[in-house]
Amino acid sequence: MNVIVSNKYQSLLANLDIDIIKSITGEFEVEDLVSQFTNFYYNKMVLDITALKNYQDIATLQKLSVNMDVSNIVILLDDSEVVNSPKYLSSLISMGIYNFTRNADSIAFLIQNPNSYKDVAQYHQLNNAFTSTTKEEEDNDSSEYNKVSLRVIGIKNVTHHAGSTTLTYLLKKELSKKYNVLAVEVDEHDFIYFNDKTLRTTSSLDLPAFIATNSDAEVILVDLNDRGSIGSCTDVIYLIEPGLIQLNKLIRQDKRAFEKLHDKKIVLNRSILNSKDVKDFEYESHSKVFFNIPCLDDKLDHQKILQDFLIKLGFSRFEETSSTENKNSKLFNIFKS
Repeated sequence: MNVIVSNKYQSLLANLDIDIIKSITGEFEVEDLVSQFTNFYYNKMVLDITALKNYQDIATLQKLSVNMDVSNIVILLDDSEVVNSPKYLSSLISMGIYNFTRNADSIAFLIQNPNSYKDVAQYHQLNNAFTSTTKEEEDNDSSEYNKVSLRVIGIKNVTHHAGSTTLTYLLKKELSKKYNVLAVEVDEHDFIYFNDKTLRTTSSLDLPAFIATNSDAEVILVDLNDRGSIGSCTDVIYLIEPGLIQLNKLIRQDKRAFEKLHDKKIVLNRSILNSKDVKDFEYESHSKVFFNIPCLDDKLDHQKILQDFLIKLGFSRFEETSSTENKNSKLFNIFKS
């Protein structure tokens, strides 16, 4: 049986498909957790990092590693720059904290299959330990401190053939304008039809090794198709083609399909729904749509809707481009400056 310590991600963790013996919510000092769980038997503790007071101070995690058995703790990271910086992640590993993830879907996998050092070695910076710095030192080192760690984004079909392969390809084309990005498909060979030699193919078993080998990339897009495992992904996009036949098939196959997608990033793909239709879809399915992507022309080099999607996913380098385009756009373009 497992325990959950949550705060910001309480609702997300409440839907984990694991056996729970105890759950507490709030912000806690490390001493609070030590006193509550030292003599309490449990299998694994799932710890929402925002439940720790001063969690962005690495010394707090150091205190946790000294006073508790961190091999029995799975930490759900938040999306802050500090926590996801290479220095912070490297320091976690130096303390023996190997089981951390930004993807709640990976928690159940980590409970059953805990990471070893080999699984997280790509994040370990042996020559760059996390040390306390002054404000002046932080400013001087800001370029390194604010580097974005590797994001592994899985794209998975929920309805059959919802377009994960083409969307992965299009997102890779768009992201490559601003980021060092790779795209890989799992257990399929459909990328060959795009005639793009930079697209990669691997198996489910070899995906972790592929990610480790290419950890110098900023983004790895993983086409999971219908069956791929999400265990290696830091984030997952769940694609639904909102056609009547596809939705009816989905519900007939699994009446709890949308219940299982609670708090997941649901993206409508190849969608002809307008904003009102999307609200109706959300009401009837009791779900929340993260983004609505219409049918796209895969021959175009620029897809504004995909830039908007990437901005919502947190790829901030596109915000400047979007702002410039809005500034330069004119309603009729009659008057020249």
